[in-house]
Amino acid sequence: MFQDSDMKIVGEKPSNDVKRNKELYGDLAEYENEKAKGNIEKAKKLGKQLAEDFVSVCKKDELTISEDDSESLITQKVLLLSFTVMAGLEEFCPNITVANAARTAFFDELNLLDNNLFEKSSDTGAFSFYYLSFRRGTEVDRRVGQTFAMLCSHDGDPIYQELGEALYCWFLSTVQERCKSSNF
Repeated sequence: MFQDSDMKIVGEKPSNDVKRNKELYGDLAEYENEKAKGNIEKAKKLGKQLAEDFVSVCKKDELTISEDDSESLITQKVLLLSFTVMAGLEEFCPNITVANAARTAFFDELNLLDNNLFEKSSDTGAFSFYYLSFRRGTEVDRRVGQTFAMLCSHDGDPIYQELGEALYCWFLSTVQERCKSSNF
């Protein structure tokens, strides 16, 4: 006889939950396929290289344009570049499974290389705003620049918008080159 403890509760729309999880994480068959092709190992190497690039950029004071740059502005620049890595992986990797492997390797390596920078680069609130700009699909660089200005408390300021746009485009080209050289 069946008992209530045998029952499983599913969401209101379980097919949507399955679809969303598959989009976020890929499926096991896809992971195994990418692993067999060597793409998971390439993705891990890519993530580590991008973490090294990221740390190098952040440590060389390339983020400090003038002596007037505040700590909060530098933090916003770090967040923007970190988001740029995430967006670039999503855009330039062959699929979400490979992108997620690279993303995980990026954060793991970043945590090993510089824990303080790792802590600064993972503000999910800021990422949410950037992803809203990114997902719109049109004029992404301009929208990311506007988001950067808003997060810097300079909403509508063309100087901050252009700075955010320039940082995004510059580091996105680095991510694109790294992805291309990974030969997925």
